[in-house]
Amino acid sequence: MINTVIFDMDGLLVDSEPLWGVAMREVFATVGVSLSPELTHKTTGLRTREVVSYWHSYFKWEGKSAEQVTNEIIDSVTAKIIAEGKAMEGLLYILEFFKAKGFKTGLASSSPLRLIEAVLAHLDIREYFQAVYSAEFEDYGKPHPAVYLACARALHADPLDCIAFEDSVTGMTAAKAARMTTVVVPEPHNRHDPRYALANMQLDSLLDFNDQRLTLLLQH
Repeated sequence: MINTVIFDMDGLLVDSEPLWGVAMREVFATVGVSLSPELTHKTTGLRTREVVSYWHSYFKWEGKSAEQVTNEIIDSVTAKIIAEGKAMEGLLYILEFFKAKGFKTGLASSSPLRLIEAVLAHLDIREYFQAVYSAEFEDYGKPHPAVYLACARALHADPLDCIAFEDSVTGMTAAKAARMTTVVVPEPHNRHDPRYALANMQLDSLLDFNDQRLTLLLQH
């Protein structure tokens, strides 16, 4: 019986993907690496240190360690989100929707825990979540299902009883690998990516989810 919902964070609950892009381009520029928006999209959904490792192996910069670059990006994006991060359309609506249904609610993000906590405080939504998990503490990040499985365990939920909300192909793959019913809300420019067919449902906005759509998922 589906009674649990687990949300991704970046690009789904908070409009942070553009801020991640700016932070990455600014910090990478300090080591002589120029990343276009198209290149930053290539690593959407990965953990920060995996993104940095990916580009370090490609550009082989010197002067700063990958760890230092990683920390600078996290510091920068945290500051940007606190200064200008906005809730995604339908954020409070979807949280209240599942709260009213008595669903257990969790968050499973690739972002570091300190950034997650900063976002939850900034948006004032920490109270909605009974479990908050970061993939930074798992051996593998998304698209591996580890962070989703850890969050489900913390909620004492069977993965088969969970709905996962995601915005990226990487995150959707992780949720499906965890055997969760998966809803995707992609960014507008990604909505026609054929890979989203793997999801159980695709929406343009969190506001599009309702009782009728929940009933459809329960019938899967």
